[in-house]
Amino acid sequence: MAGHSKWANIQHRKGRQDKLRAKLFSKLSKEITVAAKMGDPDPDKNPRLRLAVKEAKSSSVPKDVIERAINKAVGGDAENYDEIRYEGYGPGGVAVIVEAMTDNRNRTASSVRSTFTKSGGNLGETGSVGYMFDRKGQIVYPASIGDDDTVMMAAIEAGAEDVQSDAENHVILCDATDLNDVSTALEAALGEAESTKLIWQPNMQTELDLDGLTKLMRLVETLEDDDDVQNVTTNVDASDDVMAAYAES
Repeated sequence: MAGHSKWANIQHRKGRQDKLRAKLFSKLSKEITVAAKMGDPDPDKNPRLRLAVKEAKSSSVPKDVIERAINKAVGGDAENYDEIRYEGYGPGGVAVIVEAMTDNRNRTASSVRSTFTKSGGNLGETGSVGYMFDRKGQIVYPASIGDDDTVMMAAIEAGAEDVQSDAENHVILCDATDLNDVSTALEAALGEAESTKLIWQPNMQTELDLDGLTKLMRLVETLEDDDDVQNVTTNVDASDDVMAAYAES
C-alpha cells in the first residue's frame, strides 16, 4: 500500500482524468443504487449504502446525483445487477482481480475474457489468484490532516490495523467487516476522509519492468473503460525508476 499515491498518479495520467471522472460517477451511482435496493434506503440504517454515499461525496459526486441514485432503487426503476468477481493473470504473470456489476452476465464475461486475451493475459477460475490478496477496508486522509503520530493514535483508537503515511497521504487499513465502524470513529476524530472503501490488498507481489508495466496498464485501462467493471486490482510491483519512466512515456 506504500505506493498508493504514485499508483494513483500513474493511473490518472495523460488526460484520462475527465474520462475517468465520468466513469467514476457512473460506477459510484450504480453502487449506491444497488446498495439501496439490497437494504434500507436510509444510509444511517444501511452500512453498505452509507459507505457508498461517503465514497461518492469524497469523489465530488453532486448531491442530486446521489439522491437520484437512491430514489431509483426506492422507486423500483433500478435494473437488476449481479455482482461478479473475475480473476486472472495479466502480462508478466501479474495477478488481476476484476469486480463487475452487470445486468447481462454473458456480455460482461465475454468482454472481460476478450480483454485479457488481447492483452496477453488469461482469465482464470474464481479463486485462482484471490489467495494473493486480503480483503481490507481502506480510509485515506491527506497528509495535511495531521502529523503521523496524531493520525496513528486516532486510527488505533478507532480500531484500525495499520497506518501507512507518506508526504501526500495517510492510508489507514482495517478488517473489511470493521470499515463502517472504523471510518465513523475516524470521521469524528479527524473529519471527512478523502476515500473510504473496500479493497483487495496484495499479500504477495509480482515485479515488472517498463515494457511489462506498459502492457499491464493497457489491460487495466481497457478493463476500467468497460461500463460493467467497477474496480480493477493487481498485485504489480515496480521500482521507482520504472514507474517514473512509465509516467514520462
